[in-house]
Amino acid sequence: MNPTLASITLSFCNVGLALAIAPFFEGLMRKMTAFVQSRKGPPIMQSYMDIAKLLIKEDIEVGDSPVMQRFSAFLSLGAILSVVLFLPIAGRAPLSTTADSIQMIYLLSLAGIAVLLAALSAGSTYSLVGMSREMMSMMTLEPLFAVAVVMAAVRSGSLRLDSIFGGAVYGGGLISGLLMCGLMLFAFQAFVGRAPFDTSEAETEIMEGPLIEYSGPKLALFKYAHMIKTFVYAGLFTALFVPRINLGNRLLDIVVFIACQFGLVVLATLIAATHARYRIDQAVRYYVILFAAAFCVLVLSLFGW
Repeated sequence: MNPTLASITLSFCNVGLALAIAPFFEGLMRKMTAFVQSRKGPPIMQSYMDIAKLLIKEDIEVGDSPVMQRFSAFLSLGAILSVVLFLPIAGRAPLSTTADSIQMIYLLSLAGIAVLLAALSAGSTYSLVGMSREMMSMMTLEPLFAVAVVMAAVRSGSLRLDSIFGGAVYGGGLISGLLMCGLMLFAFQAFVGRAPFDTSEAETEIMEGPLIEYSGPKLALFKYAHMIKTFVYAGLFTALFVPRINLGNRLLDIVVFIACQFGLVVLATLIAATHARYRIDQAVRYYVILFAAAFCVLVLSLFGW
């Protein structure tokens, strides 16, 4: 097959899977949380119905900048869907030969910035508090992920995605690779914004935080982007820390990759269902400790550990 046509096909495959599976993961998390807490909970397909209902509701706009609100909603979903193109779901990322890890980190940050713009343009007191919390989380979490990517790039000698994915972080020093994997596992809950690290959208404190003034289609786009964010970070963790598995069959590669994501989603759900939310100062302190530990592991990797 023509390389360009193959990349286009893989791109549609990645985006289609993300759009289809992300709400299923969300519904599964809600159902498992209810089970752990001895509740019945909503059906697994409820997330699909929620998105569909929000898309057909009236789009009520408040605040001084409705244009920025619409722009930030589309930017949030567009940025996180762009990151989906960096995931090697079918054994190879669609943009593995034309993009690098710097672009990936940039787009991940852009998805977070879209939420900040949404909160700022809404102008509500609660949304501004949520924005400040989201900003503090971004300033400490994004560098942590960047350290893991830099470590994989140093080990592989390249910033290209096909070089840093597939277990390159373990090359030249298994100990530091395993330590970084553990640290990123501890940070996964925070990356996907689940309890106990859902401080920016704490319902009992600031009533949805950055998105409190949003409803209808714009809220649907933000909710969808948040669901896909879980899918993306689970995929990035799998791509970075699970050794490359090439079964010679695209369908089997997809099944194995999604199975690894499923395991991370289950782990995140169990932690969220059994832990109370941290205060923002506790959460930031936790992020700083993880970043300091990750930086130390990066230094160890430079000495061949």
